[in-house]
Amino acid sequence: MIIHLMQSKLNGVVSLAHLGVIRAEGIDAAAFLHGQLTQEILQLRASEAKLAAFCSAQGRMLASFYVVKRSPTDILLICSKDLLAGTLKNLSRFVMRSKVKLLDASADYALFGLAGAALEALAPGTATPWSRHDEGEVSVFALYAADGVGRALWLAPAVQAAPIGPSLSLQDWLWGEVRSGVATISEPVVQAFVPQMLNYESVGGVNFKKGCYPGQEVVARSQFRGTLKRRAFLAHSDAPMKAGDEVFQEADPDQPCGTVAQAAPSPDGGCDAIISMQISASEAGGLHLRSVSGPTVLVTPPPYPLLTDI
Repeated sequence: MIIHLMQSKLNGVVSLAHLGVIRAEGIDAAAFLHGQLTQEILQLRASEAKLAAFCSAQGRMLASFYVVKRSPTDILLICSKDLLAGTLKNLSRFVMRSKVKLLDASADYALFGLAGAALEALAPGTATPWSRHDEGEVSVFALYAADGVGRALWLAPAVQAAPIGPSLSLQDWLWGEVRSGVATISEPVVQAFVPQMLNYESVGGVNFKKGCYPGQEVVARSQFRGTLKRRAFLAHSDAPMKAGDEVFQEADPDQPCGTVAQAAPSPDGGCDAIISMQISASEAGGLHLRSVSGPTVLVTPPPYPLLTDI
């Protein structure tokens, strides 16, 4: 039923006005971002985009990005618009003597989501997550599928003609984002998660072979010392959910066991979400939204395998 709904709902083109663009320009752009993000930026190829996180010194995620290198001196970071101003300010603090200029370029670029048959019509063969195809000034890169339905992000200068296809509602696109299992950081959950709490190491968001970046020691220790006790799961509730909502487990009513990272109404009723929660609580069940007397929450595993060897 979910797959059938996905195939009918997730087909079309939608403007993604809730996302913004930070532009890094200059001869040190790649080296600077390489030293700030969880991802390899120096060797980022024109045939790919990357998922990355910007973390605090404590390893907590301040923002998440889709990273597109237009050239060695021109790199775009796509993030939730509600975080853009603060993230730009935080990143700028580290520029110091680096020859790089950071600016809000949201008005200079257009962002569209492509899904289902519309994606196949506009960019056939765009399927492997983070693979990228450029045609002139237009870049299209694949995202994780939602229940088997292909999705991609279309990026181009704002003066470029918009992609043509059937209209897709933003609500349905955001639902597909949730069903993909890959969460985007927004204001309510800033500093709530270490990257692995959202499975970022399993969806291409963390490179453990690169050099240092803020929070790198904490992120590495969580991975290699077996201290990580929280993971991201898909979840459903008959009640509305939103980013930042806490989840409680019946056996431990005084302490939340999870946090909603991202949520969207389901076309089949109720609400779907990505929830970062204690692995033990996900296995025990008896989960409720906002308190142990709140609405029931049902969790299922993420729709991709978790890496066991980095």
